Amino acid sequence: MLDYIIVGLGLAGISLCERLERANKSFIVISDDSQTSSSIAGGLYNPVILKRFTPAWKAQEQLRLAIPFYQGLEKKLKVRLDFKIPVLRRFASVEEQNLWFEAADKKGLSNFLSSELIPNRNLGIKAPFGYGEVLHTGRIDTATLLNSYAQYLMGQRLLLKETFDHSALKISKDQVAYKTLRARQIVFAEGFGLKRNPYFKYLPLNGTKGELLTIKAPALMENRVIKSSVFIIPLRDNQYLVGATYKWKDKSNKPTREAKSELLQKLETFLTCDYEVIDHVAGIRPTVTDRRPLVGRHPKYDNLYLLNGFGSRGVMIAPFAAERLYTAIEKKAPIPEEMDISRFTRKHFEFSD
Repeated sequence: MLDYIIVGLGLAGISLCERLERANKSFIVISDDSQTSSSIAGGLYNPVILKRFTPAWKAQEQLRLAIPFYQGLEKKLKVRLDFKIPVLRRFASVEEQNLWFEAADKKGLSNFLSSELIPNRNLGIKAPFGYGEVLHTGRIDTATLLNSYAQYLMGQRLLLKETFDHSALKISKDQVAYKTLRARQIVFAEGFGLKRNPYFKYLPLNGTKGELLTIKAPALMENRVIKSSVFIIPLRDNQYLVGATYKWKDKSNKPTREAKSELLQKLETFLTCDYEVIDHVAGIRPTVTDRRPLVGRHPKYDNLYLLNGFGSRGVMIAPFAAERLYTAIEKKAPIPEEMDISRFTRKHFEFSD
């Protein structure tokens, strides 16, 4: 008898695994790698919504957990994951400069926004109005994290690489059974795969397709993240991530010509040096109608739980949400109301027995 079965091994699944290990809880993970949003993500942790100069939801709390969480994973997996890197917001006008400095004086933002105007000295970028710098930022190498963590679990015989068959799940009062496995509870951390989950598909997880390019630009020589109409995120060997798009209708993981064209048009409004596109990827972010995570217990089955809906900020939210779910299950602590799936009431759910 296991304590937990976890379905899915993106940022949500990894965060929960780590919390369970610290508590000496037994578990096994089932994942088929069908959801790509965690592995292709830019991986930025950034406490500010740069479109509106407003703080991200619970950014301070999330960063307090996330930074030591990833530092611990670096030691455990013996890989580098956390790259401290400044994030610069390119100003398009004097008006944007003024809005930035007004925001930097506000409570909740003064700790995250520098009040210094940073001039542009990079000839490969057109930024006549300069930049504002976001503080306490960085990038998690999510692809390395997911690959390394899967290898770690496989070494411990804690990972089954298969597609979860929801019809094979048997639920009783004090346990769940899946094929030959028995556990006290099961947590679904499937990302956009939730749309195929008969127990939780009633929830308003819409999913937003995001596409990213990797370019090579030897003349750019930029070691900071630049946010304009798109992000430019430095990698290594003169390579940069460029992204991302937000599309609500297309739910495939297939890159599109339209998205590539959109990203390049936006990039060329401020990039002035030569570059070459060397990769193009896509994934579906697990986004929710009210832009808050989906965390909590099923309204009918007491041993079914959900950890999902992190959108484009999974790097920051995942450790925070996993901690809240764990304390709810094991210590009966309340889940914050704005992320608890109980906010979507029974009137949205039709039981089928």
